[in-house]
Amino acid sequence: MSLFEAFILGIIQGLTEFLPVSSSGHLEIAKAIFGDGSVPEESLLMTVVLHSATALSTLIVFRKDIGAIVKGLVGRKREDVAFTAKIVLSMVPAAVVGVMFNDQIESFFGGRLLLVGCMLLVTATLLVFADRAKTTLTDVGFVHAFVVGVSQAIAILPGISRSGATISTFVLLGIDRAKAARFSFLMVVPLIFGKMAKDILDGAFSDMGSTGALPYIVGFVAAFATGVVACRWMIKLVRNAHLTWFAVYCLIVGIAAIIFGA
Repeated sequence: MSLFEAFILGIIQGLTEFLPVSSSGHLEIAKAIFGDGSVPEESLLMTVVLHSATALSTLIVFRKDIGAIVKGLVGRKREDVAFTAKIVLSMVPAAVVGVMFNDQIESFFGGRLLLVGCMLLVTATLLVFADRAKTTLTDVGFVHAFVVGVSQAIAILPGISRSGATISTFVLLGIDRAKAARFSFLMVVPLIFGKMAKDILDGAFSDMGSTGALPYIVGFVAAFATGVVACRWMIKLVRNAHLTWFAVYCLIVGIAAIIFGA
């Protein structure tokens, strides 16, 4: 993978992470366009690195909310403790799936456009249903957190938008879209950094193939810088815009991916 390709992948990740259009799906499509010859493990590693960059940008934008989570871990304030407990609970399904089915997950990241296209159609369907659902001012409860955690686990598949799946599930459960977006972006941060830590302990970064570490660094920096800027205004866009427009976009890209991947 060239430095230019890594830079473009970083920008794509930064722009699409906070929209319900599947950043991992777009990364796989971009890799296929570039003719990426990486083995699935190396392809997944780049995906994890780029997601870690946007997770870091999320920490910057939501630093006050992250502070509340930290307070919940060490403090006694009931609201902070409850919020932290919900975040932890939402992580459980994806963590279990990631540990138990790691090898199977790695096999999905290798330019499998047909799979990506089909999953983008699933994302489009979810967004259409969510856009028609009635929302309330209901706060996120523990049951909501777990159910959305299941959605996040399913969204490990490239092409199913993590934010799209989690926000749609929240909205279908009657949660306000603004609260859904905030919780959705926060719940993935510990998982991504956890995955990054696991890869480091497993020695994944000591064997990066023939490209070396530089493309990963370039991709990380590009994704982080783009993510900080994009997160600030895309959250408002997701909160206020009709999700159907994102569904139409996913439908078009999904059909194109299926045609080229067939």
